[in-house]
Amino acid sequence: MIHEHHNHARHEETKSKTKDDAIKRLSYIEGHLAGVKKMVDEDRYCVDILRQTFAVRRALQKLESQLIDGHLRTCVVDGVKEGREEQVLNELVELYEIADR
Repeated sequence: MIHEHHNHARHEETKSKTKDDAIKRLSYIEGHLAGVKKMVDEDRYCVDILRQTFAVRRALQKLESQLIDGHLRTCVVDGVKEGREEQVLNELVELYEIADR
């Protein structure tokens, strides 16, 4: 019983860290996008703008990677332990299909 409580506490800590990290990354991305918008408004050189949009895309990909990692380590593990394997698998397949479009 103590071991299960320890895992739950660790999962909650992981979820909290993932959320905090996501908020920080989203704030960074938001600021970066505002900068890109300003560059477009100022008719800056297209290559310079594209460099910045590529950086935003990489930041979004990193955010997605962190969210997937957190999801796999917490929600997926919890779902399997709770007997919701089919739901968990369907969600993962759906995410894979969306990401592949």
